[in-house]
Amino acid sequence: QVQLVESGGGLVQAGGSLRLSCVASGRTFSTYRMGWFRQAPGKEREFVAAISWGGITYYADSPKGRFTISRDNAKNMVYLQMNSLKPEDTAVYYCAVGPAVGWGLPKNPDYWGQGTQVTVSS
Repeated sequence: QVQLVESGGGLVQAGGSLRLSCVASGRTFSTYRMGWFRQAPGKEREFVAAISWGGITYYADSPKGRFTISRDNAKNMVYLQMNSLKPEDTAVYYCAVGPAVGWGLPKNPDYWGQGTQVTVSS
């Protein structure tokens, strides 16, 4: 059974930084991309970033230049370093794993984590 477990969320002031982590288990992920989505209150879930097994990265426009995604294949982990956080980054952040097709990750990846709350105060 595949499991994705996120950690690292919390409350931070605007301009601050947080690092999210996600550990995946239950299968081999060598043919999958790993990444992050987020959902703010009253809004649809949106793609944030993804990374391939080989390290190719994909970013949505909003966090580009502020967020950095990385991956440790040996540990089946993906990270999201978030710098220069803004109040509009406040959301539940979800780790996701999906097929390496097209760009980034599909709207409905194969696997989801339970989410971790990130709150940025102004």
